[in-house]
Amino acid sequence: MFGHSAAVRVFAAVLVLAGTARPASAQSLAGSAASLDLQNRSAREHDYTFLADRGQLRRYLVSVMPNADLDLHRVSYPYARPEVRLFLERLASQYRRACGERLVVTSLTRPVSEQPRNASDRSVHPTGMAVDLRRSWSRPCRSWLEQVLLDLEGAGILEATRERRPAHYHVALFPHAYTGYLERRGVPFRLVSSSGASGSSTIQYRVRSGDALWTIARRYGIAVARLQSWNGLASSRIIPGQVLELPVSNGSGSATVAYRVRLGDSLWAIARRHGTTVARLQSWNGLASSRIIPGQVLELPVAN
Repeated sequence: MFGHSAAVRVFAAVLVLAGTARPASAQSLAGSAASLDLQNRSAREHDYTFLADRGQLRRYLVSVMPNADLDLHRVSYPYARPEVRLFLERLASQYRRACGERLVVTSLTRPVSEQPRNASDRSVHPTGMAVDLRRSWSRPCRSWLEQVLLDLEGAGILEATRERRPAHYHVALFPHAYTGYLERRGVPFRLVSSSGASGSSTIQYRVRSGDALWTIARRYGIAVARLQSWNGLASSRIIPGQVLELPVSNGSGSATVAYRVRLGDSLWAIARRHGTTVARLQSWNGLASSRIIPGQVLELPVAN
């Protein structure tokens, strides 16, 4: 049962969140054509590919695993964008602290070839940026989650819709907006992970339009064959939105990656993409200003 003290915690959490986000009075969980437009526009702006089959899901997304706070109920394909995984892990932890129950995910990425009959042909589930959350039987828990979703929707972080058959919340996360939201609250999103091998770690690189495996390999000073082996690629084919693991040298106990500047780059954009600061990049590379030129090679410090 949902006790009185837990209900008080939920109500308090709603007040705190409502006080820190933009007023949600103009927001709604009813869903609309405009909401679908916004979700599809975000997918295009992020250069996300609508994945066609189950093989692409495993190849181009990251795994989402259940834990003490998060339950995956009959999820056929537990894969999503890295930002969606982080969003779920953080939301589930806060939800359980407030409600005393696990957050239940009922659907994540669905390939285009396996969309259900009642799904909209404009659904963004095949991009990996959407998730369905089960509606709780507990009214205070529903209130807490709905208020959080409304607040984040009001801040432009996501679009949420309350669905009835089955009862769940459809959530489309806007990754760039979400990572910016975290950074403003002192929680920078770093696509960095340990490789498990002595003296090395990895960073995660999101493929953009115009990228080729050999250009990424050249930009970071890594052999194409090593990139293929590291990421389990049978060929050199990559698609926009795909996340690649890049091995990073860590010989002196301080991981770095060599990055070749390309046309259109700025020091600010490179710093943000790699989870560091302009000042640190300038200091690391002995730069007197923020001016950089195409072809220039920068050493990027990477936090382990």
